[in-house]
Amino acid sequence: MDKIIVSFFGVVSILFTYWFFFMKRIDTVRAEGTVNILVDGGYKPDRISIPYGQTTKLVFKRKDSSACLEEVVLADFKVRKYLVLNEKTEIEINPTKKGEFDFSCGMGMFHGKLIVK
Repeated sequence: MDKIIVSFFGVVSILFTYWFFFMKRIDTVRAEGTVNILVDGGYKPDRISIPYGQTTKLVFKRKDSSACLEEVVLADFKVRKYLVLNEKTEIEINPTKKGEFDFSCGMGMFHGKLIVK
């Protein structure tokens, strides 16, 4: 009986692990012109699709007081901006090439992605 119970929980653990790592939906927000990003324990949304060749305004509102999230870095666009707590900070970008571009906090612990189409 104990072998059956161990086998059952082993199969359930494998299925849960597969679901958790491989079947999660990744939501991408489509932005036209302006997108609001909440900074609170990470970036919400953290995947943003923006149009190629058009200026897009990223509006960050920082609610998290941790030192890590007080800066946002868009290395591919050569932007490093301080985010004031409980205030909106606007960053305008005009992508000149298509692809996926990462953004992160100043310490590189929290990440997001801009998808230029």
